[in-house]
Amino acid sequence: MAKAIRRSSGTAHQVGTMTHSPAWFGPLPPGSARIRVDAAAAIAVSDPSGRIILWTNAAQLLWGYAPEEVIGKSLTSLFTTDGAALLHRDGRSVEAQVCVSPLGASERPGGFLLTAQPRVSAEARSSAQDPGDEALMRWVFEQHPSHLGIFDCEARSLKQNRTMARATGLREDELRDRRISDLIPDAPLIENDRWIRRVASTGDPAQREAFLKVPGEPKAHAWTVDYFPLKDSVGRVRAVAMTAYDYSEQYESRERLSLLGEARTRIGASLELEGTAEELAELLVPRFADVVSVDLFEAVFGGELPAAVLSGPVLLRRAAQRPECFAAGARPAPGETRWHPASSPVSRCVATGRAELHDFTDPKVTRWFADEPTTAAELHACGAHSLITVPIRARGTTLGAAAFLRHGTSRESFAADDLTVAEDLVARAAICLDNARRFTRERGIALLLQSTLLPRGPITHPGAETAARYLPADRAAEAGGDWFDVIPLPGTRVGLVVGDVVGHGIGASVTMGRLRTAVRTLADIDLQPDELLTHLDDMVTHSVEETGDEADGGVAGYDAIPGDIGASCLYAVYDPVSGTCALARAGHPPPVLVRPDGTTQVLDVPAGPPLGLGSLPFEATEVNIPEGSLLALFTDGLVETRGHDIDERIDELRRALARPVPSLEELCDTVLESLHSDTRTDDIALLVARTRVLGKEHVAEWDVPADAAAVAETRKLVDERLTAWGLEEAAFTMELVVSELVTNAIRYGTEPIRLRLIKERSLICEVSDSSNTAPHLRRAQVSDEGGRGLFLVAELTQRWGTRYTSAGKTIWAERALGRSPRTAPSF
Repeated sequence: MAKAIRRSSGTAHQVGTMTHSPAWFGPLPPGSARIRVDAAAAIAVSDPSGRIILWTNAAQLLWGYAPEEVIGKSLTSLFTTDGAALLHRDGRSVEAQVCVSPLGASERPGGFLLTAQPRVSAEARSSAQDPGDEALMRWVFEQHPSHLGIFDCEARSLKQNRTMARATGLREDELRDRRISDLIPDAPLIENDRWIRRVASTGDPAQREAFLKVPGEPKAHAWTVDYFPLKDSVGRVRAVAMTAYDYSEQYESRERLSLLGEARTRIGASLELEGTAEELAELLVPRFADVVSVDLFEAVFGGELPAAVLSGPVLLRRAAQRPECFAAGARPAPGETRWHPASSPVSRCVATGRAELHDFTDPKVTRWFADEPTTAAELHACGAHSLITVPIRARGTTLGAAAFLRHGTSRESFAADDLTVAEDLVARAAICLDNARRFTRERGIALLLQSTLLPRGPITHPGAETAARYLPADRAAEAGGDWFDVIPLPGTRVGLVVGDVVGHGIGASVTMGRLRTAVRTLADIDLQPDELLTHLDDMVTHSVEETGDEADGGVAGYDAIPGDIGASCLYAVYDPVSGTCALARAGHPPPVLVRPDGTTQVLDVPAGPPLGLGSLPFEATEVNIPEGSLLALFTDGLVETRGHDIDERIDELRRALARPVPSLEELCDTVLESLHSDTRTDDIALLVARTRVLGKEHVAEWDVPADAAAVAETRKLVDERLTAWGLEEAAFTMELVVSELVTNAIRYGTEPIRLRLIKERSLICEVSDSSNTAPHLRRAQVSDEGGRGLFLVAELTQRWGTRYTSAGKTIWAERALGRSPRTAPSF
């Protein structure tokens, strides 16, 4: 046969007698002859050297070769060695009528045309109209487009169709009675044998999904494999059938939809910029890309919007990268900044606002590598071949860029569909990143506002040594409204206050500032703790009533007004002269007292309602506090945490406060470390005060009879005491102040009258009586006989005032030591 092909120079050679059923091809040009061609004939065309260049479907059915398997082979490979018959792909002979015709002129050969028609027996011709069930079943098995195979109960191959044979690259006679995994050792094929044996032993069908790289394919494909037992008439399993379907395209589409679905739930779970960027990278590696990096402008990390970038190099900070280091010396690491040159795809997508898809053979990538040889070396070292860069845009502003990289031979390069998926995922992440940026900005404003309103550093006071800590909630929550304050009061007394505002954010900080200012104002008029809380409650109630309508229609998310209602407060006044402390609370945890001997006690302060409810009165209590005791005031964020019993937390607080430490600052740190919680969602304010008591060397007291003649004696006693204290320069001024205050008490007050001098950082004069009538400062007219006493006191001292007590009132005046009066009195 081969010699016949080589000898052919223009004459058609026929092997056997050709019979055919004609089929007319038309229409043809007018006058053309009608040509009869058998549509069932198998046709192959070769070049002049006999290499096959064209292969028809009928030829594939006759010989069993797919076009990609036979193109380029010699025509002689289609015949048996002796040329008497055709040679099928599986090695068997096929009887057929064959005709080989040369193409082209004798002086210029153009190849060969081979036509073949299988011989049809009389029995086959008779069954052409009714092929029978057996033939139909054989055709279904052999010609089914899916991969079909039949195996015995030990996973040895019994029969496979043409599609299966092409996938394995093995002929049926090569695989007969052998396992596929014996010839192609691969983990998925070994697992396939186990599934076949399992179905054979159980008799139940099964289905699985597998990733398998078949011979001739560049990568593994996704397969759906069905196994079902073949049973005889009595129900015994005699063999197992397997069908496999390559659903790689459907799998990739499903994966894309799955990624988009998961992005809605997994990206944006936190309100941290780095956390949100990390969520995007974790979602996509390795399912979508081998390397994912997220770079943002530096301004974004501060909560601000970045300036627009038109062109040129771009400075970005790495927010997240997965894996953290994909190549030796890869840069930048998360948290580092880097200049991207103008030729970089990252810089271009930031400037244009459009995503880019590149293979590493693109000219644009080549120019980029020329500008960044270090980056080029790192990418080539890991076998990178495909890149997608997408701008991170939210609400019309570009925040940065995300880059997706594929490397190695296990993945195909990114396609247009991948670019669309990347854009959709980044668009989702961009909104979440912008939400995190806005949260960072608002939280920063709230923390700044709160820090400016809180006392800065420890406050030194004659009555107590204090230290405090404010600890914001974790970054998952906005800044709250916890606050504390230390307020100096007349008579060397000190006010200690801790409060908590409902809610978080700027509104809570604003509300906190309003309440703190109100407490300072009320404390300045020397109210008792219960009276102060009553006035504060009234203020909050009236504020809510006046702005209630506005709050209903106000800006969404602004919680300043709702934060007022339910706010809590604890107010304590400590007197270092008497060593007593008066306390009252409004919906706030009671303080803890640690005595000098180390014993602790939660003070029994009557519980009042939170501020703004206006339902119940507040009640104060007074306790004696030994010198050197520790008083701890705190907000509920310190002891109320999820999953912990509050009583156990308070006991833990008491133990932490009782530990011996060198300073109050270290004590605050110890308490916070002991009660630290990873699930803290509320702010913490902690205020501790070490009490002091002023000894007799700092205090002088006298009872004054209600007699005008006693004024002179009182002035003499004051002069003697000031001389004993070494304050002779202040004697004349304080004698005038004492004379005026005692005279007013004798003239307008009621007994008992008591005078007290206190020397600490300043010199304080207090005159008490049992009357509730307070004098008022006024400027006396020329003709007035009186009215100049308090004016004289105001001129000679730095400040003065009236304090009401349960027994009456106290008028006090304070003069700084070593300082002269503000002005010389004039009348």
